[in-house]
Amino acid sequence: MAQNGSFKIILGSSSSSRKQILAEMGYDFTVKTADIDEKEIRKDKPEELVVALAHAKADAIISRLQISEFREVDAEPTLLITADQVVVHGGMIREKPADADEAREFIKGYSAGHASTVGSVLVTNLKTGIRKDGWDKAEIYFHKIPDEVIENLIKEGDVLYVAGGLMVEHPLTSPFVEAVVGTIDSVMGLPKALTEKLIQEAL
Repeated sequence: MAQNGSFKIILGSSSSSRKQILAEMGYDFTVKTADIDEKEIRKDKPEELVVALAHAKADAIISRLQISEFREVDAEPTLLITADQVVVHGGMIREKPADADEAREFIKGYSAGHASTVGSVLVTNLKTGIRKDGWDKAEIYFHKIPDEVIENLIKEGDVLYVAGGLMVEHPLTSPFVEAVVGTIDSVMGLPKALTEKLIQEAL
């Protein structure tokens, strides 16, 4: 079992890649999910949008917790980690595709092109109320992605549940990734260095 020292972590995300990354960082954690309508929050800049969404997710989770228990004098600090991500392609912000057609259109657009991921992390100390947030960006360059591969991705369906329909770590897409500028953990939705820095700042 990992040792967090004298604090607990709640990961406010059901994302399997975020769970995997946080576990790779050596932390023990429990998972709570925020059911928010992400479409209600609109910002023009992707960096502002993902940070606002991470705060909204934290607010939603906190509203369902018995917060007084976390604030008791002798309670160990509990850190709530929330995150959000969008893909930016051709200057447009892309969230989760609405349907298979939109996912197909998104992925065809990346073929022989490139896209950026912009991801936020927010660490909320539930004992003190301190919040520390930040964002990270990565760029992904693609070779041509054959139509057959795109159809197989859509049939399998995982791409329908991720920002921009973009899954670089997927066995079907990874052979067509030419280069990543930034870190793969950032592309997958939880930048390790930023998360670690914010954990330390929030304690």
